[in-house]
Amino acid sequence: MFSNPTFWTGVAFFIFFGILFYYGVPRSVGAALDARSRRIGDELAEARRLREDAESLLREYESKRSAAEAEAAAIVTAARAEAERMNGEAQERTAEFVRRRTAAAETRIAQAEAQAMADVRAAAAEAAVRAAETVLRDQMRGPTGTELLTRSLQDVRGKLNA
Repeated sequence: MFSNPTFWTGVAFFIFFGILFYYGVPRSVGAALDARSRRIGDELAEARRLREDAESLLREYESKRSAAEAEAAAIVTAARAEAERMNGEAQERTAEFVRRRTAAAETRIAQAEAQAMADVRAAAAEAAVRAAETVLRDQMRGPTGTELLTRSLQDVRGKLNA
């Protein structure tokens, strides 16, 4: 038995564990393991708290994002409506401008036509007067012209004396 190495290994094992127990190593190892376990538990609790905070922040940011998207959609809708309104107003102003320009052009055309007609009448009257003058001058030469002049003078005297 004393010559068996397994015996001496077992004796050394018990002595080793005895020394460990004597110096309180199992208590300090247990305390260290308990402290580590508490620290891990605290870290897990902190991780859970941080996760809950992160989830609440995520929900908050998602609600803000959806609110911002809704606001952006409202802004885009309002901008489109404003652009359509402005486009309609611009078309109305353009149509009114074209109507005014057309009316002004028609007025100027009518004035130009009236002026042209007046010029044509004046030219025709002047041509008629020249033609009449020429015809009368040719006819009024000689005794007929003298007789007509005498009769016209008598008519004027008669009207002035009356």
